[in-house]
Order: sequence, then C-alpha cells, then structure tokens
Amino acid sequence: MRDDNCIFCKLANGEIPTATLYEDEEFRVILDASPASKGHALILPKEHYADLYELDDEVAAKTLVLAKKMVKKLTPILGCDGYNIVQNNKETAGQTVFHFHMHLIPRYKGDKVGLGWKMGQLDNAQKEEILAKIREE
Repeated sequence: MRDDNCIFCKLANGEIPTATLYEDEEFRVILDASPASKGHALILPKEHYADLYELDDEVAAKTLVLAKKMVKKLTPILGCDGYNIVQNNKETAGQTVFHFHMHLIPRYKGDKVGLGWKMGQLDNAQKEEILAKIREE
C-alpha cells in the first residue's frame, strides 16, 4: 500500500521526476539527489514499507537480487573500484526517510566516503547472553 504523504512513494511511483536508472512493476532505482559519491543510487520499492521490519520477505529477496544486478551493470559504467550496499532501519541507525530503501554507493580508491565504525570486541559474557536468548526463541 502506498502512503500519499511519503516522498519516496512519490519518487518510486513517478509522481516526482527522478534520474531513473531502472524500473519495473515493483521497483524504481534512481540516482540519489544528495550522493555520497558519483553514481550513488537508491533502490525504492513502489509499495510503502517503513523499514526492513515491515518489508515483505519476497520483496526483501528481490531487493538484494536487484542490488546485485545494478552494481554489476554500473561498476564498468562508473569505473568504480567497489560498492557499499547500505540499508538503515530506525532513526538511531541513521534512517531519515521512513520508506524502506537501499543505498548503492560506488567506491573509488582514495574517496572520502565515511561509512566506518570503531571496532569493538565481543567478550564471552556478551556472546553467551546473545546465544542463550536466540536459542530460547
């Protein structure tokens, strides 16, 4: 179902002009208007899902297949050296538009795209706690 107040629903369904790289019945892939790097694109489902928690399993699977298809096609076109595929869920994790979408971010040697984090360490107590809880499910 679409959300008439959602900007990404409008972009995905062609109500707002975009630089469209790909479109089918379920998805539109567009160039990001605020790119992290040259060729940064977004995969947008045409149906509204706020985030991965709401996303239909079939749509989730198709999204990853489409991501693979797009990066394989775009890599030689852009001459990039690799890709980050990024998908944020909830505000704390950096989601700013609450319509599920996947970022395809081309990476170039020496670029200044910052997608890192400080590495932590998994201690035995944390590991055992998580494993015990997941086994209870």
